[in-house]
Amino acid sequence: MSVALELLAPAKNLEIGIAAIDHGADAVYIGAERFGARSSAGNSLSDISRLCDYAHAYKAKVYVTVNTILYDEELKATEELINQLYHIGVDAILVQDMAILKMKLPPLTLHASTQADCRTLDKVCWLGESGFSRVVLARELSLNEIAKIHNEVPDVELEVFVHGALCVSFSGLCNASEYCFSRSANKGMCAQFCRLKFDLEDAKGRMLVKGKHLLSLKDMCRIDMMEALALSGVTSFKIEGRLKDISYVKNVTAAYSKELNKVVEKHPDLFYRSSLGKCSYRFKADLGKTFNRGFTPYFPSERKSDITSFDTPKAIGKKIGEVKEVKKTSFTIKTKERLSNGDGLCFINDFRELEGFRVNRVESGEVFPLNMPKDLLSGTILYRNSDQAFQKTLSLKSSERKIPLKMVFSENADGIELIAKIDNIVEASVEKRLDKTPAEKPQKEIILRQLSRLGNTPYKLETLEVNFLDYDLFIPSSTIAQMKRELIEKIKEITKKSLSRTLEKEKKILEAPKTWPKELSYLYNVSNALSKEFYKERGLDDVLDAFEKQRPRKKLLMQCSHCILYSLGCCLKDKEKPLKAQFPLYLKLFSGQRFKLEFDCKKCQMNVYAE
Repeated sequence: MSVALELLAPAKNLEIGIAAIDHGADAVYIGAERFGARSSAGNSLSDISRLCDYAHAYKAKVYVTVNTILYDEELKATEELINQLYHIGVDAILVQDMAILKMKLPPLTLHASTQADCRTLDKVCWLGESGFSRVVLARELSLNEIAKIHNEVPDVELEVFVHGALCVSFSGLCNASEYCFSRSANKGMCAQFCRLKFDLEDAKGRMLVKGKHLLSLKDMCRIDMMEALALSGVTSFKIEGRLKDISYVKNVTAAYSKELNKVVEKHPDLFYRSSLGKCSYRFKADLGKTFNRGFTPYFPSERKSDITSFDTPKAIGKKIGEVKEVKKTSFTIKTKERLSNGDGLCFINDFRELEGFRVNRVESGEVFPLNMPKDLLSGTILYRNSDQAFQKTLSLKSSERKIPLKMVFSENADGIELIAKIDNIVEASVEKRLDKTPAEKPQKEIILRQLSRLGNTPYKLETLEVNFLDYDLFIPSSTIAQMKRELIEKIKEITKKSLSRTLEKEKKILEAPKTWPKELSYLYNVSNALSKEFYKERGLDDVLDAFEKQRPRKKLLMQCSHCILYSLGCCLKDKEKPLKAQFPLYLKLFSGQRFKLEFDCKKCQMNVYAE
């Protein structure tokens, strides 16, 4: 049996959600007014309802993020919100807080957010048996780990991130923003602690690294791994970016949709796309032309050192060439790219910092910056992080998505019938009684012209078969138009009904896996009475409050697969490259705050503690 593959795109708002569908997304995820892990990307129920109507015509889905931890005073409002989301047609909700499984809710499909720390087989199995039909896996898992989870728990859908910003800590386990700035990442208010500049010191205060973004990672890009991920058991390929603009969503969605189509074309017996329609693009997708800090596949097979962005947390963009000659107010560049007035260019200067500038004008291959950068030298590698021509193209209508219809127009005993089919998936028909009168001229071209005019609908006419019994019937144009309208509405309704959005898994009261501790520390993010009750029913009596509800003495702020020492080329496992330093090591902020580093080499994990 073939498996449906889904490209899942982010939507900051209704406009971007529609653009994601138009550019090839099979589903979008969006935040409601409250309780989403991006607090500044909220949307009204009215807008989410409109997005559902638009998406469902393509058999695409809409998921809403309800993935913050919840306080007791928020439980009632959360329950009301989820009930409202169900009634406006949302297909699933993403959840972190287990209190939601104790609420009185309609049978809405539940997805376990990556904020629920989904990185072990035990956890995925337990979440699946607790009622979640899908689990969003931790970004740190390898292909082998994903495949093992799928083979052991094949009835749980696996969703993975394939593109976008990387959190350096395991998702749901970062308390640095709350500790330093009283802005909880688990409440959707992350202050980007990991993008700050740090010094690295040893126990004696000796400076090992000065002023680098030591926790900042490059952005994930797994576009070359879509086939491998699908064969490992992944069914949903997620693009990060609910705070990103519309051009980012258009470009990245188009690029990954094309790649996912290649996977389906290569393995037609194994996979198919979960939604309907084909996209016609008016631009060439290029991942380097929208926001990125440089790219890394992260940890698909083995640990890599080149996953970091130590020099800058900002967008570096796409490498375009090398500076040939620098003059007083201009320079020339060796490049195959065409530059435009207003382009943003940047480079890494001698201080290993990102330096950017704006192009004022380009004349005969000579570039005149708005302000000539002082540190620009001959031989400098240049990057473009803002492509004006590309942005202008994306600001216009850049894609059209249409569902091919096969129509049959036939005469029957009482009149006429119009049938429409979509790939043998959806079929609808409309019949009309008609006084049969011979036509004065052939009707097929007239019918074809009328039925081809599908306007702003999601459909286009692919083939038309006209079957009359003895002679051409005269059919008023108004009758054809009315039948066409009725047929389109029927197709939309049948397509919508074909979407399964109800909870298929029965919630069970299961004991916690044996690998779980009997005492749940603050790292389990338990922040309300319902969540405590949920865990106690599973034999976990000692449930401690979340970090946000207490100030634990030993403040573990981050757990990271990224290891600073490994990225610096001095892994502690490598005895040939010993680090001349007194342990423990510390990260130090400009404010003077220090954070102790713990290197768990057995797990290949780095932990960050508040001093």
